[in-house]
Amino acid sequence: MKIAQKILIGLVLTSLLLTACAGNGTNSASKAKDVPVVLAVYATSIEEPWDGVIHAALLKAEAEGRIVYRMQDSIGYQGDMERVLLKKIEKAPPDIVFGDAFGNEEGVRAVAAKYPNIAFVFGSGLGPAEPNLSVFDNWIHEPAYLCGLMAGKMTKTGVVGVVAGFPVAEVNRLVNAFIQGAREVNPGIKVKVNFINSWFDPEAAKNAAEAQIAAGADIIFAERLGAHEAALEHDGVLVFGNMTDQHALAPDVIVTGPVWNMEPTVNYVLNQVAAGVYTAQDLKDFSSMAKGGASLAPFHAWENQLPAELKGLIASRQTEIINGLFRVEINENPPTSD
Repeated sequence: MKIAQKILIGLVLTSLLLTACAGNGTNSASKAKDVPVVLAVYATSIEEPWDGVIHAALLKAEAEGRIVYRMQDSIGYQGDMERVLLKKIEKAPPDIVFGDAFGNEEGVRAVAAKYPNIAFVFGSGLGPAEPNLSVFDNWIHEPAYLCGLMAGKMTKTGVVGVVAGFPVAEVNRLVNAFIQGAREVNPGIKVKVNFINSWFDPEAAKNAAEAQIAAGADIIFAERLGAHEAALEHDGVLVFGNMTDQHALAPDVIVTGPVWNMEPTVNYVLNQVAAGVYTAQDLKDFSSMAKGGASLAPFHAWENQLPAELKGLIASRQTEIINGLFRVEINENPPTSD
């Protein structure tokens, strides 16, 4: 229960606050007729950070009165996505459908082709499909690189760990960017990488982190949630979270982490639909630091503990990235342990 409780407290706080303000998306009758209806379908529970980020952005849009929001989560990967989409669209056709197509690509694309007048906007490792299926992904390798710079400077053992989900492109580029940053400032650093083969298994992530700590790692990039639980049980071990500001889960060990913000993507799509000019696109640029779709989580209490020189390095490189003066390498090859 300890991990589950912290997940609910730390990751869904923003969503709960927005829900309290906005309702649960079922009050469409009270909305203006020109407000688009957005349906979101999620393969995992929204407590899982990836889908939770999309959910939070759509809740905010609903709270601002810009959309009517309906959603279903925990659909899974057994072919149910197509069935759920068809049932919901046939019952009450939305204007826009958001969701994650990873593991459900064929089903999502089949439904999108059947309803060409609905805007489909899905997280995907593949390309867009005319006329109506746009794709996005969490292109947050830039702040992952910044975390690597920090890890390379902060490690005392010279060993850092990475606990990740699957060795797929979107994960690999984050892990490789983290390693790039760490080795840039600490060429002799050793990196331990473990894939837990799950998108959401905090216990497995904790166990992987335990093994890395036993191998000497004193800083861990928790690409998947759960590694912080191991850090809490070992003095001197620090963690970088991922996708959301996870500081509240473990303030004493979580320093910062890459944050994904879906608001730029959501806002762009809503504006395109409202103007009647929506087309199928790859929306990855809206997840970049320059567009406001990616950032480092605040340092919170760590602000006064981090060396001024390190904070200066991070601020300088961040500015270079945003201004287009420095480009983080996109390396989607599976990373390996030293």
